[in-house]
Amino acid sequence: MSASGDDQLAALREQRKQELQKQLASQAEAQANAEIESQIKNAEQQAVSNAMKQLLTSEARSRIARISLATPERAEGIRKLIIELYEQQKFQPPMSDKMLKNLLATQSKSRNNASIRRI
Repeated sequence: MSASGDDQLAALREQRKQELQKQLASQAEAQANAEIESQIKNAEQQAVSNAMKQLLTSEARSRIARISLATPERAEGIRKLIIELYEQQKFQPPMSDKMLKNLLATQSKSRNNASIRRI
């Protein structure tokens, strides 16, 4: 009976070893995929940064940096919009701070028309 018990124990150990190997393989694959995604995201951010250096003056870049501190999503949208406008040849680079202000004024939600009612 002890030989049978030893066989069962060896089979359980082998099964557990295979489960652990599968788990480690899936974790390694997930980590590799995350690393690849991170590298792609970094490359995209670098490309956008390089494009901004060519398309905007330093004052305009600093304005977008300040916007990014307050609302990063809005700043990212503005960057994408600037790249789209350049691809559509809507402006001649470099975009000045004044041109950027005008663009932001047309794109912003109307804060000037806010009204307060007293009850």
